[in-house]
Amino acid sequence: MQNKKKITVVLADDHMIIRDGLRALLERQPDMEVVAEADNGRTALKHVKELSPDIVIMDIGMRELNGIDATRQIVKKSPGVKILALSMYSDKRFIKGMLKAGASGYMLKDSAFKELIDAIRVIIDDKTYISPSIASIVMDDYLDNSPEKDGSMRALLTSRELEVLQLLAEGKSTKQIALSLDLSIKTIESHRNKVMQKINVSNIADLTKYAIREGIISL
Repeated sequence: MQNKKKITVVLADDHMIIRDGLRALLERQPDMEVVAEADNGRTALKHVKELSPDIVIMDIGMRELNGIDATRQIVKKSPGVKILALSMYSDKRFIKGMLKAGASGYMLKDSAFKELIDAIRVIIDDKTYISPSIASIVMDDYLDNSPEKDGSMRALLTSRELEVLQLLAEGKSTKQIALSLDLSIKTIESHRNKVMQKINVSNIADLTKYAIREGIISL
């Protein structure tokens, strides 16, 4: 029993106080170990690639790469890694966005710590965990068969275009984005033009409004 493998965890949240609190609480569990922390989705991707943790506890509203798009990339590139969304948002957009991206669970930050531990164990057992406080929202959406427009526009964009969109909406210049993504300025300009064409906007102000409305960035 002493040699039983611990559940390895990566914490992805842009608030250090949240990460510190979660680390302290999780490491009280004899079968859990926090192996890395990230303050944005891009760093979370790097840790997942390098460490192959069992689970990532993922915030949604992070700079550079938000939790929804980071989850989508992790699930695609590292399908064995589980994602538990831990968010302040109870809005259907975010819940649906995370679950569609491939998260195995969703809970709110005002939940009790015991619920987080329970959620981790449920997810590690290849099941889905939805916090009771938002279960009715998920069920209502499941029962609602009417077509929704919220996700349809976002679904038109590639992962790279979503990354560029978020960075543009955060006020980064084309040169800064090119450096951040290790791409040429010409490539970034091409992505920017494609994004604007696909979501039917003609300026950065409208692009930013779109990013906020779709939950790609938060105010």
